[in-house]
Amino acid sequence: MIERMTKYSFILLSADKEKFLEDLTELGVVDITRSSKPVDAASASILAEAAGIKKQMAALAAETSDELVKIREELQIERRKYAAALPWGDFSKDAIEDLRSRGLDIHFHQISTKRFNPEWENQVPLQVVYQDKANTYFTTVLSDGSKLDAQLLNCEISAPEACASDIKVRVDSLEAAAAECLFQIREAKENDMPMLQKEYESVMGRLDHYLAGVAASSAADNVLSVFVGFAPETEDARLEKEFEKLDAFCIKEVAREEDNPPIKLKNNKFAREFERITAMYGMPVYSEADPTPVISIFFLLFFAMCMGDAGYGLVLILAGIAIGKGWLKIGMFNGLGTLITILGVATTVVGLVLGTAFGIDLRTAAWVPEWLHSCMLPAKFPGTTYDYGMVLSIIVGIIHLCLAMTVKAVMFSKRFGFKETLSAWGWLLLIVGGIVIALCTLGGVFSPEATRIAIIAVGGLSFLGIFLFNKPGRNPLINIGAGLWDTYQTATGLLGDVLSYIRLYALGLAGGMLGGAFNTLGNMVLGDSVATWIPYALILLVGHTLNLLMCCLGAFVHPLRLNFLEYFKNSGYEGMGAKYNPLKK
Repeated sequence: MIERMTKYSFILLSADKEKFLEDLTELGVVDITRSSKPVDAASASILAEAAGIKKQMAALAAETSDELVKIREELQIERRKYAAALPWGDFSKDAIEDLRSRGLDIHFHQISTKRFNPEWENQVPLQVVYQDKANTYFTTVLSDGSKLDAQLLNCEISAPEACASDIKVRVDSLEAAAAECLFQIREAKENDMPMLQKEYESVMGRLDHYLAGVAASSAADNVLSVFVGFAPETEDARLEKEFEKLDAFCIKEVAREEDNPPIKLKNNKFAREFERITAMYGMPVYSEADPTPVISIFFLLFFAMCMGDAGYGLVLILAGIAIGKGWLKIGMFNGLGTLITILGVATTVVGLVLGTAFGIDLRTAAWVPEWLHSCMLPAKFPGTTYDYGMVLSIIVGIIHLCLAMTVKAVMFSKRFGFKETLSAWGWLLLIVGGIVIALCTLGGVFSPEATRIAIIAVGGLSFLGIFLFNKPGRNPLINIGAGLWDTYQTATGLLGDVLSYIRLYALGLAGGMLGGAFNTLGNMVLGDSVATWIPYALILLVGHTLNLLMCCLGAFVHPLRLNFLEYFKNSGYEGMGAKYNPLKK
């Protein structure tokens, strides 16, 4: 649910603005309207300071620095030089220069070994320095202004800058410098990162404080400042006493939708774990219903159906406990231990009901106890050839959509009035009423005559809401035309929405089949020899790990889609609210 807010308007002398904001910061519960971007040079300066600190933190996190980058670039160059000089071994450049001063011109050559012609030694003084299967390195000596022929000229290369041993000294020196620099960075990361984090939070707190100050409107020739803030109603009693101590005049009002108050969600411990999913789409506006309780149930169910494997559920439970206890630290999953455990429990229960664990069909496994068999759903829906999982996915989808339409009708009536939402009520009555009539007729609750009367009643009332009174006060012919267009959109949209839920069955089936395929591959290599257990274990470990990761990805993305698109669209959810963000230390 959305926690109710109280609106506070403060009037104070502009000279007391800084102290006033400091006092609100101490209270830690008042959300002051802020500027959404830097408004002047001062705020830009604070942002630049924060950006500098963040850059340092990013560099430490990546274990790099400008100095280390420079050393590594130099090291890369020297390594290339060393690789080029290595075939030539150690030589004296002074000796080469001395020979050249005596009129002997030394040339360096490199050519593939297949193309090297030993006859060249009879044409010109030639010395092979190094040869392997790929290349041959050799030198030639010319005198008296003689020239190389075309073949030798084409394979001539530049003389090495230095001998290999001299370059190796520089390479070793740069490698030692890079290692020392990296050691210092890691030492600084361990020692300085907490300090930089606190400094960054402090600077961002100053920016938050400053932007709250410059967001104040001024009155009486800038002598007075007027602030508007919001705080939860549960804090009213405490804040009234605290505001009496402030050097400011305070006006207290009940927050209304037009005030656009910030949104603070208030849920039980279970639903609170799913508030981050609501925030991913957008916080509700003040007059909307908090979708988190619905999301918490259906996202959990959808995730478990997409996974559909009790064995994988047990792995998630263990992983969630390890992350929650701090035994396993994975950056992006830190703080999600409880949520992962909850998802694992649901996956285990649904996997047992559907009869799958680590790709094994538990319905046919002889070692599964009979009492557990009795808890599993049959493979086919009774009286049909359809898989139970597919039918169950569609049933869950219909319930999800009906709930969305119910929420839309109720909330729109509350926000805009019952007269303005007759069309929504008409569609709700038609769809939900039609489903109830069908179930009661198939179940023998309604007689044929009662069914006929119910269809006429539901159809007639729905027709009035959808076609005649969808917009009270408007020309009836326009209403009928609008109703026909709405009928086309709703009919085609609902059909596509319902079919979207088959993905729950498809993903669960795909994960189970892929897990079963890895089990089959493992059994194919398993023999009587003990040595075959090693490839068997490797196939199962690698295969099920990959399958688990892919199943988790699909089980996260597709339930999000079903909630964000199908549910939010049919419930009329806007998600345009601003998150509650009070001034605090």
